[in-house]
Amino acid sequence: MKRTLTHLADGRELFYFDRYDDMDRGAVDERELPPRPAPSELRYDPLTEEWIAIAGHRQSRTFLPPADQCPLCPSAPGRLSEIPASSYDVVVFENRFPSFSTPPGTHDDPGGHAGAGVIGGTRPGLGRCEVVCFTSDHDSSFSSLSPAQVELVMEAWIDRTAELSAIPGVEQVFCFENRGAEIGITLAHPHGQIYAYPYVTPRTKLTLRAAERHRERTGGNLFADVLAAEREAGVRVVAANEHWTAFVPAAARWPFEVHVYPHRRVADLSGLDRAERAAFGPLYTGVLRRLDGLFGVPMPYVAAWHQAPVNVGRDLSYAHLELFSIRRAPDKLKYLAGSESAMGAFVNDVPPEEAARLLRAAITD
Repeated sequence: MKRTLTHLADGRELFYFDRYDDMDRGAVDERELPPRPAPSELRYDPLTEEWIAIAGHRQSRTFLPPADQCPLCPSAPGRLSEIPASSYDVVVFENRFPSFSTPPGTHDDPGGHAGAGVIGGTRPGLGRCEVVCFTSDHDSSFSSLSPAQVELVMEAWIDRTAELSAIPGVEQVFCFENRGAEIGITLAHPHGQIYAYPYVTPRTKLTLRAAERHRERTGGNLFADVLAAEREAGVRVVAANEHWTAFVPAAARWPFEVHVYPHRRVADLSGLDRAERAAFGPLYTGVLRRLDGLFGVPMPYVAAWHQAPVNVGRDLSYAHLELFSIRRAPDKLKYLAGSESAMGAFVNDVPPEEAARLLRAAITD
């Protein structure tokens, strides 16, 4: 793999990840771009003890442009995009409309902690948000990527996780993909994102607290024990190979939800060895094709990598991917209405065992 760093017209970093070392990445971004926005503001909610990012500049971000104006396709004569090159394998670049950002030269302690009165405290939304383009083919999807292409995407995730984790103030790195208009994507090109948060996210705090209590009770790792139990039960397993198992969790929140675990516990993606990285793509793309085969339409989904935070809970964590869709039937979506949105109390219309059975039987061609 060859990694090449270059810069866009407004100073943002862009990385090419290529299979071959002879790729020329000297193309220059010739656009005239406005200055980069100031960092967002984080506001502390004392009722939930959570940080909320206020990022007004994101209201003006690009929204579902036609294919011939896609900013994630390679640049061409008369059509300049976010990628200056005329072709690429995998590209990662700083988001032009970030939820979190650290201006060049800003490496001070962000300060502004919680507890500043009943309203709560504020602090700059320092961190970083990046876009990951999985392929230059606008009409493709992650499920269509070759095993070699998936490995290259994984190398990009690993590279960026390591580098973003080293930014002062970053506490957690999150790699994810939103797919489908129903999910709320703003760009149709096959891509994902990476968030480098200046705090540990609420979901991760909850799971780490549960993992710590489990270790105190049993001496075991909660994630490893869940994986072992699902593999032994078998009824909710969707797919498996030598290094990975994909299963519908027993308490799935979403109509179709699949968790993908490596058989060996690692804190983050960088801990995966060569064989584990190679084995991920064939299994995962097969699961994605099963999702698409359920109802004969492209399934909207969120694919979320759970990795250990940078500074805490690494001995408790177990890197894994959680994949879920809001589609519950060919013509029906699950909306997060009163119980889910207001109370955080999920009700799932599809029994997890039935979801697993349907996914195992789905057409994958």
